[in-house]
Amino acid sequence: MAPVQRKLYQRLLLFVIFLPISGVFCFSELFFIKEPHDVTVMRKEAVILDCQAHGEAPIDMTWLKNGVKLVENERVYLLSNGSLYISEVESRRGDKSDEGCYQCLAQNKYGTILSQKARLTIASMSSFALQPMSVVVTEGSVARFSCKISAHPPPIITWEFNRVTLPLSSERITVLPNGVLQIHGVRRADAGHYRCIATNIASRRRSTETTLTVTPAPGPQHPQRPRIIAGPQNISVSLHQNAILECLATGNPRPLISWSRADSKSIDVYNTKVLGNGNLIITDIKPQHGGVYMCRATTPGTRNFTVASANVTVLAPPSFVEWPESLTRPRAGTARFVCHAEGVPAPQITWFKNGEKVHSNGRIKMYHSKLVINQIILEDDAIYQCQADNKLGSVLSMARLIVVMSEDRPSAPRNIRADTVSSTAILLAWDRPQYNSDKVIAYSVHYMKAEGLNNEEYQVVIGNDTTRYIIDDLEPARNYTFYVVAYMPMGASRMSDHVFQHTLEDVPLRAPELSLTSRSPTDIQVSWQPLSKKLSRGRVSGYRLSYRTSAESAVSQLELPGEMTQHLLENLQPDTIYLLRIVAATSIGWGEQSAWTSHRTPKASSAQVPLAPELHLEPLNCTTISARWVLTPRKSANMQGYKLFYHEESQPESALVQLHASANTHIIEGLDPRKKYHVKLLAYNVVGDGYQADQTVSTPGCVSVRDRLVPPPPPPHNVHARTNSSSAVFLHWARPAFTSSQVVNYTVRCNPVGLQNASLVLYLQTSQQSFMVRDLEPNTKYEFAIRLHIDQLSSPWSPVVYQSTFPDAPTQPPSNIKVALIEEDTALVSWKLPDESSVAVTHYTILYASRSDWLAGKWQVLQKEGSITMALLENLKPGQVYLVKVSASNNMGDGPFSPTVELTVRADLSTGNDIRLSRGPTHSTGFSDSFYHLDQKSVTGIGVGVCIALICIIICAFIIVCRGKKSKLSAVKTYREQPSTSAADAGHLGIEGQAENAEVTMPMVSRSHFIDAKGGTNLIINSLGPVQLCSQKKKKWSLFSSDVTKDGKEAQNKSYGVVSYQAGTTVLTFEEELSISPNQPTTLQSLLGRPGDMEGSSNSEGSHETGDSGRYSHDETEMTNLSSGPNSRPSSLRAEDSGDLDCGDPAGELNKLSAKSLTDLTGKECVDGGCSRQEAQSRSQSALSV
Repeated sequence: MAPVQRKLYQRLLLFVIFLPISGVFCFSELFFIKEPHDVTVMRKEAVILDCQAHGEAPIDMTWLKNGVKLVENERVYLLSNGSLYISEVESRRGDKSDEGCYQCLAQNKYGTILSQKARLTIASMSSFALQPMSVVVTEGSVARFSCKISAHPPPIITWEFNRVTLPLSSERITVLPNGVLQIHGVRRADAGHYRCIATNIASRRRSTETTLTVTPAPGPQHPQRPRIIAGPQNISVSLHQNAILECLATGNPRPLISWSRADSKSIDVYNTKVLGNGNLIITDIKPQHGGVYMCRATTPGTRNFTVASANVTVLAPPSFVEWPESLTRPRAGTARFVCHAEGVPAPQITWFKNGEKVHSNGRIKMYHSKLVINQIILEDDAIYQCQADNKLGSVLSMARLIVVMSEDRPSAPRNIRADTVSSTAILLAWDRPQYNSDKVIAYSVHYMKAEGLNNEEYQVVIGNDTTRYIIDDLEPARNYTFYVVAYMPMGASRMSDHVFQHTLEDVPLRAPELSLTSRSPTDIQVSWQPLSKKLSRGRVSGYRLSYRTSAESAVSQLELPGEMTQHLLENLQPDTIYLLRIVAATSIGWGEQSAWTSHRTPKASSAQVPLAPELHLEPLNCTTISARWVLTPRKSANMQGYKLFYHEESQPESALVQLHASANTHIIEGLDPRKKYHVKLLAYNVVGDGYQADQTVSTPGCVSVRDRLVPPPPPPHNVHARTNSSSAVFLHWARPAFTSSQVVNYTVRCNPVGLQNASLVLYLQTSQQSFMVRDLEPNTKYEFAIRLHIDQLSSPWSPVVYQSTFPDAPTQPPSNIKVALIEEDTALVSWKLPDESSVAVTHYTILYASRSDWLAGKWQVLQKEGSITMALLENLKPGQVYLVKVSASNNMGDGPFSPTVELTVRADLSTGNDIRLSRGPTHSTGFSDSFYHLDQKSVTGIGVGVCIALICIIICAFIIVCRGKKSKLSAVKTYREQPSTSAADAGHLGIEGQAENAEVTMPMVSRSHFIDAKGGTNLIINSLGPVQLCSQKKKKWSLFSSDVTKDGKEAQNKSYGVVSYQAGTTVLTFEEELSISPNQPTTLQSLLGRPGDMEGSSNSEGSHETGDSGRYSHDETEMTNLSSGPNSRPSSLRAEDSGDLDCGDPAGELNKLSAKSLTDLTGKECVDGGCSRQEAQSRSQSALSV
C-alpha cells in the first residue's frame, strides 16, 4: 500500500508543478497551424486552400486575393476550419479569374495575423515560342533541333520522326528536357520529318514539322578542329530544380566533351550526370552549384580543344536569418523590431500591423530591415509581422508589442499654439499638463512637414522651465504640424493635440537652369524648368532674362511672367557668342541671378548642317548626370555623329566626347556634388558642325545627414564576380535590407588592378542587381565595386572584389623555330614565345613526321609545358626527311601552328659529313647546328674566358710542381744527415731501396687487427696477441714519375705510428692497408687525382671507419697520411693485397724469395723509374746480401 501512496503523491506533485508551466508553454495568443501553399489545378476543378489558426477564441478568419478582401459566393466560400473552398476554378479574363495570390487573415482579441502567400495557377499551355528549323547535314555529322513553349506546369517534351514516336534506344539520339534533340553520327536513314510534342495536364501541342536532309559525305575526310555548335547558356535555376547545360560539338575525329568549373572547384559528382554525348545535368541544385561552368571539346589523342562557358545562378526563396522578438514597452517609449532575410534575388521586407501594411510617418520609421516605433501610444499594442518576399516565394515572422500603462504619469500638454515668425521660423507655445504638472522634468517638441508621405519627424528636447520654443530650421512657404509631449521620471504623457502652421515666403534660393538651342542663325530658344518648392520658397511671380554679346557690355533685359518656361530671342547676329542669365522672383522680391551661360549662334550659310538636338539633362546621383537627346530625321541632314562638351561653372571646357550617330544617351561620371555644370551637344556631318544645344544642370549633395537627418543607405553586399570569357565578367550583388519602395539605381566601378590614371576608371549604370561588364582586356585582373543611389542619396562603395578575365587563345604561332640533330637518331627543336605579350601559354604541341607519314596523315605528337621552349625528337630514322611544326595553347584554345620546317637525316653516318641538315620555307627561321644560336660577340666572349681559365690552370700546376721538387730535395738532404740504423733497420732499408723512386706505403691494420682508438702503447694486437706490421706496395702510375727520377736517389724515411690495445676501449678496423711516408710532400697528382688511383681511393675510404669514440688519436692521424709517390709491385707479391698476412719478421719473408724474383723486381722498378742497368745490378746485389 505504501508504494501506491508514494506514486500517488509523486503524480500530484508533478501535476501541481506542471500546471503553471503548461500554461506558459502551451498558451499562445494567435498563430497558424496550417497555411496555404502554391497549387496548380485544371479549369473547372475544385480546390481547397488550407488555413487553420490556433489561439484564444473566438478567431475570425477572412481571405485576401491579391491584397483585396475576398467576397464569398456560392462557388467560393470558407469551410468551418477556416480553409477556402473553390468548387469550380474559373479562368476568365480580368478580375473574374480565380488565378492569383491568396492569403488568409486570423483575428482575435490580441490582434490579427496574415498567412504566407499562396499562388493559385490554372494549368495552361501557350503556343510554341520557338519552332524547330529544317537543317541540311552531311552523313556522319551532327544534327540538332530545338523547340520552346511556355506552360504551367512545365511540359514534357518528346519528338516524332515521320509522325511516329522517335525511339530513344539508340545512343546516337539524345532528347534534353528543355526541348533539344541531338542526333550524332547522322545516317541516311535519319533523313525525314521531325516535330516536337509538348504535354502537360492541361493540353498537348505539336510543333510544325521540320525536315532533316542528309547529304553524302565527301570522299577523303580531312581532319577538322573541334567546334562547339551549341554551347551552354547563362541560366537561372530555382533551388532544388534541375539545371541543363548543353554542349554539342563537331570535328574530325569526333571530339570528346569534358566539363569543369572556372573557379577550379570540383563538380559535384553526386548531383550531376552527363546526358547523351556531353550535356551536363545538375539535379536538386543547391547554392554551392552556382558558378561558371566550362565545356571543353577535345580532339582525341591531341590537346586540340575548344571551350565554351556559361554562368549558373541558383535562385533561392527567402529565408529568415534574424527574426523579430516580442517586446513589452511603456507608453511613450521606443520599440525596435529587427528582421533580416536572405534569398536570391534579395528579398524585399514589408511590415504589417494587425494584417495591414505599415507606412512610415513621424513616429514610425522603417530602414535597414528594422521597424522603429517612437513615442509609443496605446494604439501601438498589436501583432507585427515581417514579410520577406521575392519572385520565388514569401515567408513571414510575427512578434507582439505589449504597451504597459502607468497611472502615475502626467496628462498631455494643453492649448498648443503656433505663430509664424519668418520664412524659416515658427513660435510654438503651450500650457502645462492639468495633472502632475509639478512632476514634469522636460518637454519634447515634435514637428514634420504636413504635405506628402513618409516625411521625417524631428524632435527637440527642452527643459521644464519654459512652455515656449522657436523652431528656426524650417523651409519657406511650407506647412508644418507640431505636437508636444511631457516627461516625468516614470514615463511620458500622451501626445498633445496637433497644430498646423505655415512659414512665410522668401526670395528664391537660386535661379532656374537654362537650356539654349538655335533654330536659325539669328535666334536662340531659351527654356528652363520650374523651380521646386524647396528652391522657389514660395510662388514664383516672374522671371527676368538678361542677354548680351561676349564683345559688348550693354545688357538687354526682358521680364517674363512666372508661368512661362521658355522664350525665343530673335533678330540676333549669326556666328556670334551670346551670354545669357535669368533670375526668378516671389512676392518677397528677386532672388539670386544665375551665372552667364554662353551660346554661339550658327553661321549664316546655305550649307545644310544638322539642327540642334533636343537635350534633356537629369542628375542620377550626386556625381552622375544622364544626358538624353532627340534629333528628328528632318533635322539630321545626313548626320555622322555627335560632339558633347561639359564643364563646371567658371571652369574651362572639358575634352571633347565623340559619340556615334546611333547614340541618344550618355552618362557623365565623376562630377562633384552640389556643383553647376554646363553641357553642350551638337551633331555634325561632312559639311561641318551643326547647331548646338546648351543646358545647365546642378548635381545634388551626396551627404544628406545635415539636410534630412537620415543616414546614407548602406552599400550593396554579397558582391560576387565570375569570369564569363576573356572580355567579360558577370557581377551580381544583394540589395541592402531596407523597405523603401523607391527606384534604386546602381553604379558599377571597374578598373584594372594597379591603374594609375584615374580617368580610365569605368563607371556603369544599371537598375538591376546583376551586370555583365564587357569589353575588358583578356588575362587582366580587375577590381569591382558597387554603390547604390536612392532618392538623391548615395551609399558608400561596397568592398572591392577582384576577378581576372580568361586569357585569349593564342593567335600567333611560336617564333624562331630551330631544329638540330644532336645524336644519330635524336634532334632538338627549340622556339620562342609567340609575339603576344597578353596571352598566357600553358603548353606547346610539337608535331613531327617523316614525309611518308605526313602523306598518310600520321603525325607524332609531343606536349610540353608552357615554361619549356625546347623538346627532343627521338628515334628518328636515317635517310628520312622530317617535317616539324609547333603551336602554343592555353585553357581557352589552341593557337595556329608555325610554318612547317624540314629536317634531313642522312643515311650514311660514317662519311664524317655533318648529318645535321635542316631547311624550311623561305619565310621560316633558319636552323643552327648547335643547341643555341650564338652571335659573334657571344662566341668571342666565350673564347676569351676559356683562354684565361687555361692560363690560370697552367700557372697553378707549374707552381705546385716547383714546390714539390723543392720539398723532395730537402727530404733527401735530411735523410742523409740521419745516423746509421741497426742491422735490422738496414734490412728494411734494403728492401725499400729497390723502389727508390716508387711510392713507399705504410702497412695499415687488416680487418683482424685492432688499434686502440683512444691512444696507448705502440702495440698492435689481434685475437692471438701482439703482432708486427708488414710492408705492402700497391701498383700506382704517376704522371710525374720522370720528374721524380731526375731528382736522384732518395731514401724513404718510414715511420710507424703504433698503438696498443687495452680491454674495454673502442678500436678501429681497417679494410685495406696503405703505405705512408710522413716526410714526403704532396704533389699535384694527389690533389687532382688520377684514373689509376681508384683503388687507393677506395682503400682510403675504407680505412676511415670509426669506432664508438667518434675521433682519431694523434698517432692514428699520422698513419692515415697517405703518400703520393709512384709505386710498383711484382706479380709475385700481389697476393698480399687480398690476404690478411701477419708478418713477424720482414727479413724472414725476404729469405723466402728467390734471387731471380728479386733481380726481376729490381729490374722492373728501374725500367719503370728510368734508372740505369748498373744501378739495377747494385740494387739486386744489396738485396741478396740482406
